[in-house]
Amino acid sequence: MATLVLAAVCCGLYPLIVFGIGQVAFRDQANGSLITDKDGTVRGSRLLGQGFTADRYFQPRPSAAGNGYDAANSSGSNLGPTSQKLNDLIKARISDYRKENGLADTDSVPADAVTASGSGLDPHITVRNAQLQRPRVAKATGLSVEKLRGLIEQHTDGRAFGVLGDPGVNVLSLNLALDTLAAKP
Repeated sequence: MATLVLAAVCCGLYPLIVFGIGQVAFRDQANGSLITDKDGTVRGSRLLGQGFTADRYFQPRPSAAGNGYDAANSSGSNLGPTSQKLNDLIKARISDYRKENGLADTDSVPADAVTASGSGLDPHITVRNAQLQRPRVAKATGLSVEKLRGLIEQHTDGRAFGVLGDPGVNVLSLNLALDTLAAKP
């Protein structure tokens, strides 16, 4: 009898209560923090990175999650700081980043531009990383660098609780806003 009561409470009643609280108090988060466009089409989640490779888009962090930004294969590369393979990969990414964004060989490159996050799915880049990509995106879209500065500021998430972490730019929401802005005559 105790097994049946505990099964009903732990496997039925408790999950329903937690689900109900989540839907009432945290509806957006409980449903994946989805980003939809005007016609209701889901474009992605604010919580998961997506790959963008065209020059007209801001580039996300590199991903080590499966084939691109595969949430089913979320993981890091498992390469340690003494790994020659990781060292070579980062050097190649630094060179590519400088070339793509028109930087000099001596210009520093933000760490998030050349290293994957622990999950491989981080949706944010640093504000500095986004600012360094502005000239490339401006050239490809025809938008002014100043217009892009404002767009970056609009899509920058602040510190958690006002003090934890650093501000980050959500790449998916930034690129969707960029598409909307570039489509206007």
